[in-house]
Amino acid sequence: MAKPNKKGPTRTVDIFCAKCKTQLFKYRKGGKGNLIKCFVERISVDHTMNQTHCPNCEQEFSRKTLIRGAPALKIVGKKVTFK
Repeated sequence: MAKPNKKGPTRTVDIFCAKCKTQLFKYRKGGKGNLIKCFVERISVDHTMNQTHCPNCEQEFSRKTLIRGAPALKIVGKKVTFK
């Protein structure tokens, strides 16, 4: 299977916890759709400790997985927002 583009998109979005509005990541997102998965190599700034739980309210917002052979975070529905 094809791996995600190494260079990736240039547009960055800020990802926040939906419950407490704490900033979690700054992520290079491609496309216009919803945030379903985050490739770890595209995260430019990480404000979390383990990338699966919010550092402020300890809510689980993602699960670690492999997508197309690359490590990624599968986002749990309605647990994060982004701008």
